[in-house]
Amino acid sequence: MGHLGFSYIGLIFLLMLTIPNLLWIRHQPQGYDFRSENKVLLFFERIGQVLVTCTALIFSDFNLRPWSLWTLWLIAAVILMLMYEVWWFRYFRSQKTLRDFYSSFCGVPVAGATLPVMAFFLLGIYGKVAWLLIAVVVLGIGHIGIHLQHRKEING
Repeated sequence: MGHLGFSYIGLIFLLMLTIPNLLWIRHQPQGYDFRSENKVLLFFERIGQVLVTCTALIFSDFNLRPWSLWTLWLIAAVILMLMYEVWWFRYFRSQKTLRDFYSSFCGVPVAGATLPVMAFFLLGIYGKVAWLLIAVVVLGIGHIGIHLQHRKEING
């Protein structure tokens, strides 16, 4: 279930998630409108954001441990977070349209939502912390669901 204690790996993941999103505030896509978002999905997204943030920080199980096969889960999670950073780099260099924002990356649909959700899920597997897995599922339902809704709207 997890051991209480600060997770510096959780903090690094959260910084990798938060910094591009803060930059995005000044570089939102042309025509972006959040007012039509499904309220149920938005509820799941907000609850999931709080739960993932808290859970990623308060369990020391996510910190580095001696090498084992479980380390592969952490490596995979790091790769997904690095892909997320590259996706953001590509978005910031684009024309910043809605299509750019809801784009796929390396075959991952709505990569801006899917990559970090997958990364945090793998982090939960690495740490063997069911609470993070549950929190990520809640976040994923809302966050990926909202992004899919928006992508569907722009694709008509």
